[in-house]
This record gives sequence, C-alpha cells and structure tokens, in this order.
Amino acid sequence: MKTKKLGRTGLDISPLCLGCMTFGVPERGPHSWTMREEESRPLIKRALDFGINFFDTANYYSDGTSEEIVGRALKDYADRDSIVLATKVYYPLTSQPNAGGLSRKAIFSAIDASLKRLGTDYVDLYQIHRWDYATPIEVTLEALHDVVKAGKVRYIGASSMFAWQFAKALYTADLNGWTRFATMQNHLNLLHREEEREMIPLCADQGIPLLPWSPLARGRLTRDFDAGSARQESDLVGKKLYDATVESDRQVVEAVAEVARNRGVPRAQVALAWVIQKPGVAAPIIGASKPQHLDDAIAALDLTLTRDEIARLEASYVPHAVVGFQ
Repeated sequence: MKTKKLGRTGLDISPLCLGCMTFGVPERGPHSWTMREEESRPLIKRALDFGINFFDTANYYSDGTSEEIVGRALKDYADRDSIVLATKVYYPLTSQPNAGGLSRKAIFSAIDASLKRLGTDYVDLYQIHRWDYATPIEVTLEALHDVVKAGKVRYIGASSMFAWQFAKALYTADLNGWTRFATMQNHLNLLHREEEREMIPLCADQGIPLLPWSPLARGRLTRDFDAGSARQESDLVGKKLYDATVESDRQVVEAVAEVARNRGVPRAQVALAWVIQKPGVAAPIIGASKPQHLDDAIAALDLTLTRDEIARLEASYVPHAVVGFQ
C-alpha cells in the first residue's frame, strides 16, 4: 500500500485509518458490541499486514481498554516509528469533577493516562473529541501547545464541531503563536453530507486534511435498508445519528446497492470509494469487526467511481439536521 502525506505535517500515512472503537472490553464503557483483546489482535495484525500504518482510538472508548488493547498489539506487531498513532481527549471516564472536558488540568491528566495505557512515550496525533463549551478555547489551545512542546504529542487535531468554531481555533492559535490544529476528523458519508457546506471548504482553504469518521454510516450503507444488525440495535449513538432521516436515506442506500450491483462489488466498497474520492480526504477512518471488512476497505482504494455513478449516489440526498457534534 502506498503512503501519502498527512496534509502539512510531513507524516507518511496509509490512505486508510483503522478506527479502534470496535476494540475494547464490552462491559467497560458505553459500547456493548466491542471485541475483546483475543478477537481484536488478529484484525490489528491483518491491517498491518495490508500496509495500514494509521490507527485512531480515544481515551473514552471502552473506558480506556481500547487504548490498552491497541497499544499492546502495536508493540508486539509493529515498529513504533513506522506507525502513526492517534487518540482523543474530551469525554470523561468517571463522574468525578475535572474528569473530562478540555481544561488544562483535564488535558494534562488525560494525555499521561493515555500514554500509559498505550504503552508509548508519545502519540503522533492528539485530537479534541468535541468542542468544550465550558472552557475558553485559549485555555485549551495553550495546554495542547504545551503538551506538544513537552514531547508527548507530535501534532494536534480536532473532531466534529461547527466551522465557525474551527475557524476561531485556527485564528486563536495563529494569533498567539501556538500549535495549530493539523487535521479535522469529521462526520462524512453518503447519508450525512452537511460538512460540504462550511467545514470542508474551510479545511480546503486552510490546507487541513480530512479524516472522516463513520464513512459507512455505521454499516447502514452496506446492506438492505431494513436488514439491521445486532450492533445497530444496541448502538444508541448510531440511532441518534441516523434514525431521524430514515425515509430520505432509504433512497440513498438503494442507489448504493444499484451501483454496487452494476459493478459487481460489495456495497461497502462503493460507499467507501465515494468518501475516498472526496477532495481533501486524507484517510477515512474505517471500523472492522471481521476480516472481510478490511478486505472491502482495501479493495475500495482501487475502485474509481465515474461522474455518472457519483451523481446517482448523490441524487437523492436532502438536507439533514447537523448531528454528531455532541
């Protein structure tokens, strides 16, 4: 697999990023469908064998056990210097005061805890999981800058927020000479394209690469609309993201099925290829709970959709309420 540069960071990354929310102790945290370590390790190893060197997790995933599982696997299977390891901060792991958010205290505590769980001296990309309305952005950015200068983090990134918030953060960093956000991890797929209005043009203007999460809409783009899955039934976040627009989304899902059928490929490849071909996308964040999920993701890299196919996939989309910011 050929690598590519991650925006202006100089980092060499695979054009796919393995999202690690799937890996974690099911009894820990909010996701009962996660995979234990003995199930997770073969998939991490398979991703590495395919040439994927970019891994994204978060301190919040499965109460920190995702970081632990990923850290141990990468230590056993990979050369740390060749890996680009990303994690996130914001959501609290306990109900105690100061356990979450983006205050200086929270960030300093969270990075040390993440490094311990990951078993590494530094993370390559440290991302704010969401915007903290209770903490001035100046406080957050200065703390992140100091974490970079301390050598614990190489680059910083942001995740879903309003474009005005991201613009404010970039301006504030530049004004004060602090480390700038280098990436944007946002919610983008055929069922949620609202980022095309403001965030994607902003990132294009600022030279900031996109790392879209949920490129397959939590599996909804990979199967018949009414098929469902065990994870979908228990995934409360997924219900919040997509259940309000089921009727309009049905036509998009049917378009994916049509294009896939005409191409003779699985639907997952078509839906992911659409994201990969979006201008500004550096690496979609793919989830994998089965080997076939990785196989389809790799195959999507070689699937170039025509203009007519893209038009067919996009034709039925209607404006959606913005979701995924909280």
